[in-house]
Amino acid sequence: MPLPASAIPAPPQENETVEAVHESREMLALLARRRSTKVGYLAEPGPSDEQINALLRLAARVPDHGKLGPWRFVVIGGDARARAGEGLANVIAQDEGVDDSRLAAARALLQRAPICVMVVSSPVPSPKVPEWEQLLSSAAVCYGLLLSAHVMGFAGCWLTEWPTYDARARAALGLKEHERIAGFVYLGTAREPATERFRADVASRVSRL
Repeated sequence: MPLPASAIPAPPQENETVEAVHESREMLALLARRRSTKVGYLAEPGPSDEQINALLRLAARVPDHGKLGPWRFVVIGGDARARAGEGLANVIAQDEGVDDSRLAAARALLQRAPICVMVVSSPVPSPKVPEWEQLLSSAAVCYGLLLSAHVMGFAGCWLTEWPTYDARARAALGLKEHERIAGFVYLGTAREPATERFRADVASRVSRL
């Protein structure tokens, strides 16, 4: 049973002393076995509006050089999933080689889970903070949202999908020209347990200076 939004403590106020380090065997266990759920296995129920708002507050607690907040969230749920999908289908409708099956896939893209959160990278002009650092902060938001959902009791999957790389699709989804999609984070309840996948060998990718 997913936890209610009320289970999340209130955020600290600016300059308030915080407990930044806290040992947690439960969290270590979750990280050691963390696994995304295939988007095709996500079903109702998804998080409520209150739970989503709480998850977004948690996801936003990421490293953010310059305190710029160079990202934003677009929550796509309910009928909005179909409307957004129709917009994506219209984008590719006149492309060469597009058939009915591909149009149907575009319409259904965002309906494969109860909730889809589009995390938008929205860099802010800054003489001190490189755009690359701002992009990394957006990626951290995606992972923070995924972890927060797992801890709350929901399954999730972070994907990029083809609209990420299509300027027309980004515009159809309401992005400005300078914005990019850091990821679509799909949330719901797993219809079946996830199984472990191949993992890159960490030891072979570690060096020390």
